[in-house]
Amino acid sequence: MTAEQLQHEAGQRPPERSSERQPFPHRRGLIIVATLATAYVASHFFRAANVTIGLELMHDLSIGPEALGTLTGAFFFGFAAMQIPCGFFFDRFGPRRTVVGMLVLATTGGVIFTLAQSWPMLLTGRVLMGAGFGVMLIGSMVVISRWFPPDRFSTLVAMVMSIGLLGNLAATTPLAWAAETVGWRTAFAGVVVFTALATVAVWLVVRDAPAGHPFLARSPEPPREMLQGLLEVLRNRRLWPILALNFCNYACTFTVQGLWGGPYLREVHGLSPIEAGNVLFAAVIAYQFGMLAFGPLDRLLDTRKWIAVGGSMVTVSMLATLALVSHPPIWVPVGAILVIGFFSAASTMVMTHGRGIFPDRLIGRGMATINTAVMFGVACMQTLSGLIVGAFEPLADGARSESAYRALFATLTVVLITAVTIYSRSKDIKPSDEMRARRQGQGA
Repeated sequence: MTAEQLQHEAGQRPPERSSERQPFPHRRGLIIVATLATAYVASHFFRAANVTIGLELMHDLSIGPEALGTLTGAFFFGFAAMQIPCGFFFDRFGPRRTVVGMLVLATTGGVIFTLAQSWPMLLTGRVLMGAGFGVMLIGSMVVISRWFPPDRFSTLVAMVMSIGLLGNLAATTPLAWAAETVGWRTAFAGVVVFTALATVAVWLVVRDAPAGHPFLARSPEPPREMLQGLLEVLRNRRLWPILALNFCNYACTFTVQGLWGGPYLREVHGLSPIEAGNVLFAAVIAYQFGMLAFGPLDRLLDTRKWIAVGGSMVTVSMLATLALVSHPPIWVPVGAILVIGFFSAASTMVMTHGRGIFPDRLIGRGMATINTAVMFGVACMQTLSGLIVGAFEPLADGARSESAYRALFATLTVVLITAVTIYSRSKDIKPSDEMRARRQGQGA
């Protein structure tokens, strides 16, 4: 057996041939990643839209906070449900065919949601959209891991997420304006068309790996071996502390940024839909700057774990402020939402940390497992948040009291502190150690 075969059996990448050593940035690889990131924009729009039009949905369909929480969480239940199956698809069929097929499903869900006249149909559309868009981030990560060296992974993932956040931006002030001007359904129809066009672009542009990469010459694993690979991922003890923070981190921040931040500013602090949209717009901008700031930090500080811990604790302090301070001046909640937006970008380090514990042959299943925890956490928290807010009697005008929102923020604070405590016991994976192992592999 050759050295290359031995390394493949051990789950390591074989030494790169000279023809594969291409300087960063690799132009074609960047075009491919940018195309995937563009399609990712639609995912962010649909997942975040309810934070802007949530009160309108409640009014139009005569539903309460519990139903709105369930409707919003449905996207993430669909998203989470597809992570493990898509991990198999990525490793067997490659990202290109998998992403295109699931984007077709997402487009179908978008059409159903846009045309729906009842809550069950809206729910069906949300589930299908979540399931279809569930492949976008992991597909991008798999492509990045095969087109670029490991020390560029977090930077390029941050780039993908930063571009994707344009969808979040569109779901704030622009959506609020469009909802008042032409109605939210017309705005949604435009994004559905965008999703269909992005699907075509992914098929035409994306390629699974560069020429000469082992993935292109692989023999697809039979189903039994693929299942064994998943079990290998789940048996990895280093994964579980990472899953704990992944389950809770994005769930807590997105419950504010993607569902209740807008209603809170409107019902408690009296902001108009456009004013609340402006705050959420600014929070997404802060998140984008956070992505750009946190992306290269692991190379500069040579750690991933402690960057994730530090960013999460800042978010904890902001959530605690919203929970503990009664009737604060408007700059306090606005400032807290903006700070949460910036420091929630530290969650990319948790994903990068998790990617580092898997060999190339398990990347699809490994990253899909991690993202399952992320999105299942969001789905659970969105549903729970609706129950918490709905447990408080509405005021005379139908709005929820400040106490309802403070109870929600207190719950988020406790959940995130617990997750950070568990994650702090994980073993760090430093970029310097990865590069040293990579050089040793190339020299073997």
